[in-house]
Amino acid sequence: MLGKRLLSVAILAPITIGALIAGGWALTLFIVILIGLAAWEFSRMFNNGGYSSFSAAIIICSVAFVLSRQLYGFEHSDFMIGGFILVLMAWHTLKYQQGVETSALDFTISLGGIFYLGWAIAYFISIRNLPNGVWWVFLVVLGIAFADAGAYFIGRAIGKHKMMPRVSPKKSWEGYLGGIFVTMVLTGITATIFHNSVSSISPLDGVLVGLVMGSLAPLGDFGESMLKRAFGIKDSSNLIPGHGGFLDRLDSFLWAAIIGYYFISILLI
Repeated sequence: MLGKRLLSVAILAPITIGALIAGGWALTLFIVILIGLAAWEFSRMFNNGGYSSFSAAIIICSVAFVLSRQLYGFEHSDFMIGGFILVLMAWHTLKYQQGVETSALDFTISLGGIFYLGWAIAYFISIRNLPNGVWWVFLVVLGIAFADAGAYFIGRAIGKHKMMPRVSPKKSWEGYLGGIFVTMVLTGITATIFHNSVSSISPLDGVLVGLVMGSLAPLGDFGESMLKRAFGIKDSSNLIPGHGGFLDRLDSFLWAAIIGYYFISILLI
């Protein structure tokens, strides 16, 4: 299992780094692939659990949010949101007429899916398009990586008090708090290194980004665990050897994208 995990990281990490550095359509295409696969996993999870979400629409609308963010930023988002709501309600109303008894809940699942996935992940494009965005997006992404690693190792070493045992039995308060501390230190060091190339990013900025990422983004992990627990599954899929599915890997990043964009754009720039 460890070998599979390391191999997956060895393949995905350089692709991710390259896409973040390139930005533009290279990053957009990379995110489209990731979120398309995650959307498929999301809809399959609910459909296997007895519901009938509109799988094609969840994938297509999620991808459309990403493409629109690259093309227009937030412009025209109101038009897209309104259109998606109407289309999804019309579809599930027709399905109810055809005898699908779960159609009311299916509508909320489909609508929730496109916002949870497509709308959220598109914020990475927004971060990348900020002034000095390549540095900011790396600080956010590395913050999540540091938080995950710090919480995992500290939790395994000294974790005793469970945070949410029903949602994620292995997560402890010691791991969570330790992850925050590790993230603040390492993002502060990272920002200090970045400061040599871009003076507008200070070490304090790195510490603050680490504090926010370490404190809030892990809740995305708990949120996705809640979805999986509801259906009694361990992973969203087995598409990534040793890591589960793409949704399993993106859970914290979905939160980080939204939180990171507004925190950086409103308070740090």
